[in-house]
Amino acid sequence: MALILITIIWGASFLTVQYGLNFSTPMLFVGLRFATAAFAIGLLSLKYLKGFNVYEVFAGFCIGTTIALGYGTQTIGLQSISSSESAFLTALYVPLVPLLMWLCFKCRPHLMTGLGVIFSFLGLVFLTGNGFGAIQLNFGQLITLLGSVAIAFEIIFISYFANKVNLRRVTVLQLAFASLLCFIIAPFNGETQLPTFEWPLLAVLCALGIASAIIQLVMNWAQRMVDPAQAAIIYAGEPVWAAVIGRVAGERLPALALIGGCLIVLGVIISEWRPQFLKKKKKVSMPS
Repeated sequence: MALILITIIWGASFLTVQYGLNFSTPMLFVGLRFATAAFAIGLLSLKYLKGFNVYEVFAGFCIGTTIALGYGTQTIGLQSISSSESAFLTALYVPLVPLLMWLCFKCRPHLMTGLGVIFSFLGLVFLTGNGFGAIQLNFGQLITLLGSVAIAFEIIFISYFANKVNLRRVTVLQLAFASLLCFIIAPFNGETQLPTFEWPLLAVLCALGIASAIIQLVMNWAQRMVDPAQAAIIYAGEPVWAAVIGRVAGERLPALALIGGCLIVLGVIISEWRPQFLKKKKKVSMPS
């Protein structure tokens, strides 16, 4: 239930980020966003911040790196594509999670996962090019797809480290590392000056900072009890909420693009559906 709740917050954040980009360049915006989130969680976790160990710093760095790359590329993409389209493309991390677990941890994906990937690919074709005959994978779409890979690794890393570290300390560390890495990457993206102070920017950063703090804390907590693939399918609700909120705000996608978005969500659901006749007796668990 907690993960379902944060998908609503997560879905709403796409449009908020797109608005915030009117006042800042992308990587600096993400850096400021996660600096605010780290500060918020740090204030609420002061009594837990003693006794950092090397393993927790390593865990925070690994997760923080994927956050910086995932959200950074996603934010750059939002400069040229709609929030609804960005959310649907980002949702491809869901079928990617079990596939990457197969490659990294030898956890072989289920047959339904393969079918889910096929549906997701078809959806991607319609969403990015309105059909096979007119595929136009532009820069915004491509870099958003790269971000979905990073977010898939974020979900895997969170589950991998969840039961081995202090929840509050690692949440602060991963947000701090994400912010720091975004500031380091920014000059390579041509971003050399901090945005000028404006009240709308401050409001957006505060809102997104608190939202990011809640999202990361809940993900770290809930994924102690929910395995990566199950968590990923729950996160599939994110693009649906983003599309609904984008629609309310006036965004309009072509009919074929909407069909593509529906196919991606369908692929996400199929990838985690386990028909009774295909169920295996032995369950593969997340390696330690």
